[in-house]
Order: sequence, then C-alpha cells, then structure tokens
Amino acid sequence: MRWAVVLAGGVGTRFWPLSTAARPKQLLPLAGAQPLLTETVERILPLVDPARVLVVTSGPLADAARRALPGVPAANVLAEPFAASTAPALAWATWRAAAADPDAAVLSLHADWTVGRPDAFRAAAAEALSVAEQQDVLVTVGAAPTRPETGYGYIVPGSALSGRARRIERFVEKPDADAARSLIESGALWNTGLFAWTARRFRAEVQAHTPELAAGLPALDRGDAEAAYRAFRPVSVDVGVFERTRRGAVLPGDFGWDDVGSWAALRRVRATDANGNVAVGDVHLVDAAGCVVWSEEGTTVISGLTNAVVVRARGITLVTTAERAPELKKLLDRLPPGVVGERGA
Repeated sequence: MRWAVVLAGGVGTRFWPLSTAARPKQLLPLAGAQPLLTETVERILPLVDPARVLVVTSGPLADAARRALPGVPAANVLAEPFAASTAPALAWATWRAAAADPDAAVLSLHADWTVGRPDAFRAAAAEALSVAEQQDVLVTVGAAPTRPETGYGYIVPGSALSGRARRIERFVEKPDADAARSLIESGALWNTGLFAWTARRFRAEVQAHTPELAAGLPALDRGDAEAAYRAFRPVSVDVGVFERTRRGAVLPGDFGWDDVGSWAALRRVRATDANGNVAVGDVHLVDAAGCVVWSEEGTTVISGLTNAVVVRARGITLVTTAERAPELKKLLDRLPPGVVGERGA
C-alpha cells in the first residue's frame, strides 16, 4: 500500500500582492491554468490512488484545499491544530497511513513545486518508494543542479547503497555562490524535499533520533492529533530526522524540478515570448526583455524595461526588478500595514 503526503500549509510572502493568507502560493495558478496544489496531486495520481493521498494544511486553508482537490476524499485533507514545521505534519500523516495499513510506504512532497517532466518525476518517486521498501531506509531525491542556486539546500552523496541509491554524507543549507559552485563540482544535488519511507521505519527513526516528536507519538496512537501537536516541538524533517538518522539514502532525479521561489522564477516555469518575457492577463510589452508581468486588473503596458517584475492585483501595483524579487519579504517589512494588507503566499 503506497501513500502520498502533500504538505500544503505554507503562508509566506513571496508572491505578494497576488497572494494572501487565504490564497497563498499553493492555491495560485502560477505555472499554468490550475493551482499548484491541484497540479501536484494530479501529477502523482497515476502512481498513488486518490484515496491514499493525504494533504496536510492549516485550518483556514482546509476548505480551499478540498475545493481544489475534488477527487481526493474530504477527510484526507488534514487541518493542523497549529503550524509546527514539517516533521510534526509528516509524523501525523504517516501515522494516519499506518493506521489504515501498517505496511504503508509513504511518499512526501510539497504542494508548491513545479515539475517540467511529470513522467520522469513519477519514475523517480516510484524508485524512491522501492528503495525505501527494499532497503529499509529513509530516502530523499536530489535534483541535478542547473545553476549555483543560493536559496536551496544541497545533499552530498556518500557511499553506494543499492543501484543508484547512495548513503547521505551531509546536508548543506543555502550556501553562498562560491560554495554552491564547489558543491556542484563535487557532485552535490539540490535537496528537493521529495522523500520516501515506510511508516514503520519512519516511526523507529523518530523514536531513536527526534525527541521533538517522540513525546507526541502516544497521543497519535490514541487518535488525538491536537494533544500530539501540543507535545511536539517544531522541527523540520530535514533537521529532526534526516540529519540525525544513519539510515538515510539519496537518489538522483532529473525531472525539471523548481520550487518557484519568487516572481522572477516564473521565467523558468512559464512560456516566454521571443524576448524572454512572461505576461499573464491583459498585458502589452513594447521593447521589453526578461520581464514578468502579471495583471489581474485592467490593462498593463510595459515599455523599454529589462528584467522587471510588475504585478497588478487586489488594487495594488508592485514594480521591482527580477534581482530583488526574492527579497520581497524585506520590502513588505518596510511598508505600512495598510499597504501590505493581508499577507500570505
């Protein structure tokens, strides 16, 4: 019995002003006609039955997530009592899978990625599940880097395990550009956050290495998720489990993965015109190159700009550069609350 857990609870600030707390990044159609969450679940359905897809999100977003996923049973959308990072969410969802099937194997992924090659993604996910089942390890899939990205984590593969799988030597979180180039030259992979494990092995590793979660497991066994969350301490699954276990493995994957970290990233995941521009809505570009323009209201005309980001949504117009788009949170922190409004995404 193979299950998938989709993490869909984030409420950051990277796609303001389009995003809000009620409509964050995973509920936006950033890469195509459908919300990222919908695309994520549809991408895995050939591999996992909809009845075995669990979506973990926040209470305020649960109904919107259910509307975005009409093929997934409503009871499979799990609303966290409160946010506590990724390890508690995955512990809860893995327990739910194990309660239905003690032999469950679990694939974990995020709702706000894009994938350029879905068939290759499913092949990598199926391989990760097989390695987790056959080798009794926790598996992470690493993507082959295409640039010295400083906003991603990296995985350094170690000794051979089985087939293409290797043990994990170490993780490196968000290196500077020079360190990223050195990591890539040494064969390091991007840490995508695509994980696989059996429910039994995940629980055993949590009990052995993750005190932030272990205290809440008895409450989960009683079916009391709220009490479990009160006993949990916030920790990411990367830090709380993968960086501590001796049973971690990494598989290489090449499927056009992107976490769409800022408005500028849309140039990588959406079709561009002959000048490298992305335009969504009623947009007219004249002598413009490398721009991202998103207009949900009225007509937007861009003339003579290069590498600009222009967003018109909810009565707000944002104009910045592609280089500064990843720093949007810093900008919002400097604006009056009345301008920023309801933050999200």
